[in-house]
Amino acid sequence: VQLQASGGGLVQAGGSLRLSCETSERIFSANAMGWYRQAPGSTRDLIATAPRGSLPHYADSVKGRFTITRDTAKNAVYLQMNNVRPDDTAVYYCNAVPPKYTPWGQGTLVTVSS
Repeated sequence: VQLQASGGGLVQAGGSLRLSCETSERIFSANAMGWYRQAPGSTRDLIATAPRGSLPHYADSVKGRFTITRDTAKNAVYLQMNNVRPDDTAVYYCNAVPPKYTPWGQGTLVTVSS
């Protein structure tokens, strides 16, 4: 299963970062896609969902700051992260919504410094 997230790194609070996730056409065309994140010592939580053909929706913690988009031509999903905060520090993953594909992939680490 291909769920390759990339684009993480170290960013200062208030800055921006764009995450990318490439997947297969089979997965992308059949599912709502989402971004999940897991902070140290915490559970892996869904933070943004891009359904097929309808508006995206977000967890309250990222609403108004993060934007999820789908690129049908590339079978990719993106997460634009603006005005990041130290509590956004986590490993970010992509998967379908609900997350029915395994393995999840390594994810991409985002570290926000204060």
